[in-house]
Amino acid sequence: MELTLFITTGISRKWFVSDLRVGFAGDRDISVWVLDYLLSRQVRPAALFVSGCDRATHADELISRCSYLDEDYIFRGDEFRQDRNLQMIRELNLDYVLAIHFPYIFPESFIKLPKLGTLNLHPAYLPYNRGWHTPSWAILDGTPVGATLHYVDSGIDTGDILYQKLLPISDGDTAHSLYQKLKHLELEIFEEAWPQIEDASCPRIPQDKSLGTTHKRKELLSDDIRKIELNEKITAESLIRRLRALTTNDNKESAYYEVEGRRYRIQVTIEEVKNAKDED
Repeated sequence: MELTLFITTGISRKWFVSDLRVGFAGDRDISVWVLDYLLSRQVRPAALFVSGCDRATHADELISRCSYLDEDYIFRGDEFRQDRNLQMIRELNLDYVLAIHFPYIFPESFIKLPKLGTLNLHPAYLPYNRGWHTPSWAILDGTPVGATLHYVDSGIDTGDILYQKLLPISDGDTAHSLYQKLKHLELEIFEEAWPQIEDASCPRIPQDKSLGTTHKRKELLSDDIRKIELNEKITAESLIRRLRALTTNDNKESAYYEVEGRRYRIQVTIEEVKNAKDED
């Protein structure tokens, strides 16, 4: 990797990466934030991978920021898995592929393409909460909360850890409010880890396979989690925890109860009272 040194005043100097070659795979607003950071560092992806129309939320924003790319190097949905496209990507001679909330699983043939690794930014403190709906499961299971930048391997969020940070959780956090905090933490750890990514000095910390939790997307949507039986015996603490965990930005993930065949969804708003004496 070649580096170019720019000397500006005789007393200050700054390193700029001149030819770091990355592929960028992303969706959601956090991916736009990370891409903007890379562009500010003079790193322009050589290939862009965005979600297909059925899943995309921010594909247009990512594509607009990479308007310099030839259309052949913008891959939508799972097009990156096609043999012809894998060959095109191989010929790009990438150093890294950076995955930011990209909702597709990379095959091993893709993971091995970049010389220095495929990295993934995950809104959880691995090895806890691999997989989907990490804020909800952190609340439900009472597991550590945080964000992790890790290498991608053939498992789901099981690769070696590059960098991570814990996030304190409030008793008033819902899954939605916690997710907003986690996205900002993800950007923070990416920016802090970037110098090591640039100079290829990233650590590789193996995950303890005997620890941690993994959840699939469909688990949170099951009746066992979401349905509240009106006659079940449950503590207020357990009920509140479940309602917090199921308050997301999608009311289809809400807790619910049924009366005479009609279903009622529940989401909660929680506000911490800073000075309870003012309400007495």
